[in-house]
Amino acid sequence: MAPTPPETPSVAPRPEGRVAGLLLAAGGGRRLGGRPKALLDLGGRPLVEHAARALRDGGCTPVHIVLGAAAATVRERAALSAYRVSENPDWAQGMGSSLRVGLAALNASEADAVVVSLVDQPGIGAAAVARLLAAYAAGADLAAASYAGRRGHPVLFGAGRWADIAATAEGDRGARAYLRDHAGELTLVECSDVAEPYDIDTPEDLPRLAPGAGPTDGRGGTVRGHGE
Repeated sequence: MAPTPPETPSVAPRPEGRVAGLLLAAGGGRRLGGRPKALLDLGGRPLVEHAARALRDGGCTPVHIVLGAAAATVRERAALSAYRVSENPDWAQGMGSSLRVGLAALNASEADAVVVSLVDQPGIGAAAVARLLAAYAAGADLAAASYAGRRGHPVLFGAGRWADIAATAEGDRGARAYLRDHAGELTLVECSDVAEPYDIDTPEDLPRLAPGAGPTDGRGGTVRGHGE
């Protein structure tokens, strides 16, 4: 028998708000031999383009990207003019530092919430992002995609939570501590039918970037990049 998914908190619909996207793309790919994840190839284009497009096509505006390792090269090789880009000089300290940089950049925006995604999860596309935006429209201000009932990415944070999240974001934990401490307020949004939450962490994962792989479009196909 399949496990019963956890109950999601009841929420009230909210007026339409502006939900930004935040892509954390600063990692240096230590377990990939020092190959920055943003520059990994997917369909002939840098992986950062595909991840940013998933946020945009899922309904996020504006989309912010945090770069770190090889930031100058990423800017040179990737088509990022449609997005707002920040650099994290402390990227080697872990994901938490990039999350803090991204949330600080968002403080100057008019966004009411943000969807945060990771550059090394190409199996998560616009369909999963759109589901989180629908959860926000339904009243959730703390939500996460789930896969067979298990919390994953992307995640959504209402603007009122950003300061507390930034204060607890350390090392490679990102917002993990905040999500754990506020589990009772978290809305889980099932996405296993439209996305796959695998990471590209080691050389053994690289075949997942082969032709035909990539973010799902929610209709059984994959999202194609420029020139595909």
